[in-house]
Amino acid sequence: MDKSILIVGGGTFGLSTAYHLAKAGYRSITVLEKGDTIPSPLSAGNDLNKIIRAEYESPDYAELALAAMEEWRSNPLFSPHFRQVGYLLGNSAAAPEKTRRTLAKSLASIETNPAFAGQITAINSRDDIGAVAPALDGPMEGWVGYFNRQAGYARASDALRAIHVAVKELGVHVILREAVVSLEYDKDRCTGAMTTSGSRYPADVVILTLGASVANVLPSIGRQITARSWVVAHVQLTPEEAAKLEGIPVTYSRDLGYFFEPDQKTGLLKVSPSGAGYINRGKDGISVPLEDNTRIPDEGQEAVRRILREHLPSLADRPLIKCKICWCADTADTDYVIDFVPGKQGLVVVTGDSGHAFKMLPVIGTWVKTLIESGQQTSARWKWKEGKENEEFGEVSWRVGKTKDLSDIHTVKLP
Repeated sequence: MDKSILIVGGGTFGLSTAYHLAKAGYRSITVLEKGDTIPSPLSAGNDLNKIIRAEYESPDYAELALAAMEEWRSNPLFSPHFRQVGYLLGNSAAAPEKTRRTLAKSLASIETNPAFAGQITAINSRDDIGAVAPALDGPMEGWVGYFNRQAGYARASDALRAIHVAVKELGVHVILREAVVSLEYDKDRCTGAMTTSGSRYPADVVILTLGASVANVLPSIGRQITARSWVVAHVQLTPEEAAKLEGIPVTYSRDLGYFFEPDQKTGLLKVSPSGAGYINRGKDGISVPLEDNTRIPDEGQEAVRRILREHLPSLADRPLIKCKICWCADTADTDYVIDFVPGKQGLVVVTGDSGHAFKMLPVIGTWVKTLIESGQQTSARWKWKEGKENEEFGEVSWRVGKTKDLSDIHTVKLP
């Protein structure tokens, strides 16, 4: 393939795109990443782990997730970073009706799918929880849901490092510490990008995969994308404590939050509260990520401890470490945006992860390749969302609570 490709952003979308284009024979691919490393400290994929599951209110996304999960299991590039420990999903006794409806829709999206035959167990009592996850010794009174064996998690940072190595071996040029400040045009055709170093990178096709910060380079994307964040915290376990919790399922109380089995290398247990998330609304009304993501809201600490008290009470008073807010690019309907930018030739935007894209790492790039080669986006849900502003904060069906602005909340930096 003779087209030169410039990918701006070396995160989940960018590396998957580079990987699949290179595998398809594209010979001139450059990835620009402003961070010093991959994954970048500000990348949503710079994380200990991410949930890999196929539960969706949309059957279409469920099928896409199943295809991605097959790659996580069978592709030697991804399989070393996948742990199929199962997914324990439910609601606490105090959960609002909204999260109960969401759970019912999630279950409905998979329970009749042949891929899940014999893989789902109903959870209606504390004894049911003990049968599938005996290491969870919290009260969990009134906790109702189900256990899905056909799910688990990926070691996110490790997977991104692996695909970074793979794309370089395929001949992709990955350039770090290069932040794009502007795109260059010849009339309506995008011809490349300029970086803070003053370097110009020409290309036949420019693909923006900048996640939550995409509006900094492409202002016309406007309010389609909202930079939104959630709290992530960790508890350090001893080797003995980590061994006792090894193999626990990814556990998600929809109204409270979720946690994973301890990392086998570090003994870190990751916990993240659920909710509608936090924004950072600028003077133009558009939310943009903070450059310092290491300060978390005070209420986030209490939310983490509440999760632990409910499920693993012996850890509830432990110090919280490696805390941060994780930014994503949110759309109003939580559908991705994978499309040519209207009115511009040779310019593609791939964004709108909306907190549910990392599981698609093995397959996202195939969707971008199809777009480039067909010349148009045929999936209505992934088209440029002109006029569909992301203003209904907190109204997404599968999220609870109300969005809050970080400028209105006291935050603290923990160790």
